[in-house]
Amino acid sequence: MDAPAVNSVAIAAFEQYATHYSDWPALAKNLGNTSALAEHGELIVAEARGQIIGAVAYIGPSRPKSAFFEQQWPIMRMLVVSPTARGQGVGRMLAENCIQRAMRDKAAVFALHTTSIMEVALSMYKRMGFFFLREAPGILGVPYGIYIKNLGA
Repeated sequence: MDAPAVNSVAIAAFEQYATHYSDWPALAKNLGNTSALAEHGELIVAEARGQIIGAVAYIGPSRPKSAFFEQQWPIMRMLVVSPTARGQGVGRMLAENCIQRAMRDKAAVFALHTTSIMEVALSMYKRMGFFFLREAPGILGVPYGIYIKNLGA
């Protein structure tokens, strides 16, 4: 895995939201460590022409995750797509890959957390069958919510 490339894509993917967060430099520093999610889950990358254009972390049911998630749920973290690759289905492909892994793990529910400022991502998740469950802790002044998809496993 090309950790610096994954981290760069994460920062680039969030830059359009920089003014929404109360401390963009702190968030950018965290985003610059996105590849570390591989320590607790499966980091999935999308490539085109030898370049990483997207990434997501699948965190399985038995893996450590934030306390605001049910611990038995598999979750998706940090779905990021390079601004130059948007509109090509990369995000959906990465999300579907995570759902397939959740089904592989025989999960009944799959979860993620996101924010309404990420309109394109949120509408994609809703089209994929995710629905709002409850609020999650905000991040640097931006409200977040937990969304789940029932898998029926």
